[in-house]
Amino acid sequence: MSDWTAGYVADIGYTYGYYSELNPQRIRLAFLHQGLHFPEVGAACELGFGQGLSTNFHAAASITEWHGTDFNPSQAGFAQELAAASGASAHLRDDAFADFAKRLDLPDFDFIALHGIWSWISDENRHVIVDFIRKKLKVGGVLYISYNTQPGWAAFAPMRHLMTEHAEVLGSEGRGIVSRIDGALDFAEKLIATNPLFSRANPLVGDRLKKMKGHNRHYLAHEYFNKDWHPMHFATMADWLESAKLQFACSAHYIDHIDSVNLTAAQQTFLAEVPDLMFRETVRDFMVNQQFRRDYWVKGARKMDAVQQTQALRSQRVLLTAHRPDISLKIAGTLGEADMNVAIYAPILDLLADHKVRTIEQLEKELEGTGIAYGQLLQAILLLAGAGHLSLVQDEAVINKARKQTDRLNAHLTHKACGNNDVSYLASPVTGGGYSINRIQQLFLLARQQGQKTPEAWARFTWDILRSQKQRIIKEGKTIESDDGNLRELTSQASAFAKKQIPILTALEII
Repeated sequence: MSDWTAGYVADIGYTYGYYSELNPQRIRLAFLHQGLHFPEVGAACELGFGQGLSTNFHAAASITEWHGTDFNPSQAGFAQELAAASGASAHLRDDAFADFAKRLDLPDFDFIALHGIWSWISDENRHVIVDFIRKKLKVGGVLYISYNTQPGWAAFAPMRHLMTEHAEVLGSEGRGIVSRIDGALDFAEKLIATNPLFSRANPLVGDRLKKMKGHNRHYLAHEYFNKDWHPMHFATMADWLESAKLQFACSAHYIDHIDSVNLTAAQQTFLAEVPDLMFRETVRDFMVNQQFRRDYWVKGARKMDAVQQTQALRSQRVLLTAHRPDISLKIAGTLGEADMNVAIYAPILDLLADHKVRTIEQLEKELEGTGIAYGQLLQAILLLAGAGHLSLVQDEAVINKARKQTDRLNAHLTHKACGNNDVSYLASPVTGGGYSINRIQQLFLLARQQGQKTPEAWARFTWDILRSQKQRIIKEGKTIESDDGNLRELTSQASAFAKKQIPILTALEII
């Protein structure tokens, strides 16, 4: 009997995550910052889409035709359910990569994306994927790929191997993968408690184990317990992609573009003296102890001239998607937490606090007299977008075409929130992607859509649903037992939602 899983964890579903880096809209700003031409994405593909949230959000919130595959039929079934709900152009299958690559009904793609899956598959499947990219990615097209990276995994890799061996050798197959994961974590903790030389030589291993215990077991199953698990050096990735004619473009993680929050002055000077771009990336990975890379590669990199770059940047539209008073003027980089310059960031955030769409050129004009230079404004846009406070905005014509699709998808998801908290996002036609909104907030929206007009009424609607399922609100780690206590807490949350989130959701055209 053949094993269709090929050693990949298939008896437990992947998490219902949304990953903004897979949004083709993000390519534009990253490429413009590097002075590179970027493609207009008419056809896109995600390989190994998991539960399919990212693919479906990006299909529903745009006019891009999406294709994709995930070999797990349960996950593909959920993804197809969302595609049917939105009515978007999303063609999602449960083919193995080798079978998907042989299909004759696929277009050539402007954008191909893989999130994480590269680290968890065999070399055989990697060869299939690279050949697929070589044949199906258009000239000028972009590959997004994220993967576990060396040297960041060097210390923990032996412990991961020990835990997977424990799960295989001593774990009880009949009790399922979750039980085996818990057993492996418990065994590893007891081993560390004996103070072995390995943990003394690698003191951060114990901290990582503690963090693992707090993670969703579905995530841990796919991240750590597959048969194939290969963190890869950047140079090795470059070797793999060379036959597909791909060149490294830049990181898809905007904060990586700002050296001052990631590298010391001495490191920046040292790195600037490395003449080869590719080797420079390898050296940088050692400086930051890179554990996970999120990168754009392009088939035929082309430089813009300075005039083209400036014009394109100034035409980029942006929108503040966080409540201004809640935004901390701190940013987390590799060096730790850094302070944003109040004289630069406060005026920009104050200007954007009305949640109106503006181009960078409009921002520049409205900030005249503040002493904020154009270069400082651009860096602020990158950092605020990288921190999730600010989103890039699509053209009006695209927004208008996508709105009906996102409305249908969001209606489907808010109704599903009555029964579970699996999906904590809704789709925005304005940004072309997803926006984080938890189950309780989705139920507030559902109440609002059904004619309930006040936060008190939204809270009552939500409490009726939770109480019927014998569920209670947990606040600060403690369960609120009384009906009145739950209703008071929900009313407080609904009032905050009305003040903080409704204006943003309106600007995003989610409502």
